[in-house]
Order: sequence, then C-alpha cells, then structure tokens
Amino acid sequence: MKRPIALFLLSMMIFPLSAQEDKPDALAKYRSGRESESHGQVTEAAKLYNEAVEICMNEINSGKAVIDTYVVLTWTLQRQKKYADVIKWGGDGLKTQNDSRIIQTMGEAYFYMDNYEAALRNMKSYIKMNPQGDRVSTSYFFIGEIYRLQKKFHYADIAYTTAVRLEPGMALWWYRLGLVRESLGDKNYAGDAFERALRINPSYSSATEALNRVRKAVI
Repeated sequence: MKRPIALFLLSMMIFPLSAQEDKPDALAKYRSGRESESHGQVTEAAKLYNEAVEICMNEINSGKAVIDTYVVLTWTLQRQKKYADVIKWGGDGLKTQNDSRIIQTMGEAYFYMDNYEAALRNMKSYIKMNPQGDRVSTSYFFIGEIYRLQKKFHYADIAYTTAVRLEPGMALWWYRLGLVRESLGDKNYAGDAFERALRINPSYSSATEALNRVRKAVI
C-alpha cells in the first residue's frame, strides 16, 4: 500500500491543489457563446457572454487582470453590441499594453458608433502592427465600408479587393465590391463580383438583382 500513497504524494507535489482547481475561463465562455450564437441559440449565447464579462471584471477588480483579460472583455462586449463599453475598457487595456487585438476591436466599435475617422485610424493601425493577423481581411472590409459610405469609391474598391483576395469566401464582401465598381461605372467588373457572391451564396437575392441590373446596363 505504500507505493500508491507515495505516488499520490508525488502527484500533489507536481500538481498542487491550487493548480488542479478549475479556474474560471473567460475565453472559453466567449468561444462557447460564439458557438451558441452561430447556431441561433440566442439565450444561451447571452448567458455565456454575461459569464465571460463577469469573469473579466472580477479579474480587473481583484487586480489580477492581464492584457488578455481586456482582449476577451472587449471581444465579448462587442458581441453584446455595447460599443461604448468596448471603447472604455479597450482604452483601459491599452494603458497597460499596446495590443493590436484591442485596437482592431475598438475600430469595429467606432464604426458601429458612426465614428468613421476613429474606426479608419484603428483599422489601419491594426494592419500596420499585425499585417499577418487574423483580422486583417476583416479590417480591410471595414475600411472598404467606410470609404463606400463616404463615397470614396476608388479607395473602397482597393480595400474590398484586398479583403476578398485575403478571404475569398465571403459573399457580402464580393457584393459590396460589386456595388462600388458599379458606382465607378465598371459594369463588367461589377458583374464579375456579383457573380462571385452568387457562387458562394446562390440565394443572395440582392446580388441577383444587382447582377441583372448591370447586365441590362451592358447590353
């Protein structure tokens, strides 16, 4: 019986009790919330997002926050559409470390708050800081959105084209590219973009209408 006891004691030395206890994981809650949201489970997603926020806030209030605490907090608040809170807590996070993930998330929040200049500044800063980052294609898409809304169609064309080159499977992005090309008078190239959107999503009615429209204009 001595050997099992010895092994138990050894395991406690290697893995102390505090390390074995389950630690609240905000990132896991956030990811589970995204998964639930993607399946239309809105109530469950909201619950998980609230739990993620609570974990992050507890870490901040207890002085145990690290930069990832603020990253996950801003991601979660973004999913909750609490854009002013994203800016507030993102700004606090940036005081501790200049993190590109927070900068990009704040850029999206600024966009949804119609502060396009701040959104553009943040998106460009993210791309410069992290040119191989996971959100580079999305950042270019938002840049395209801003320029399209400002009617700077040449700039929007460049941004959307970059976005779809980096991530070609987004029907909405191709549709938006088609719209700015149509606005520039490039009907054939606009049609190509609308066709790509429909190849990805054949039931995309807006893309179908747009394609028919530019085809009639070409004839």
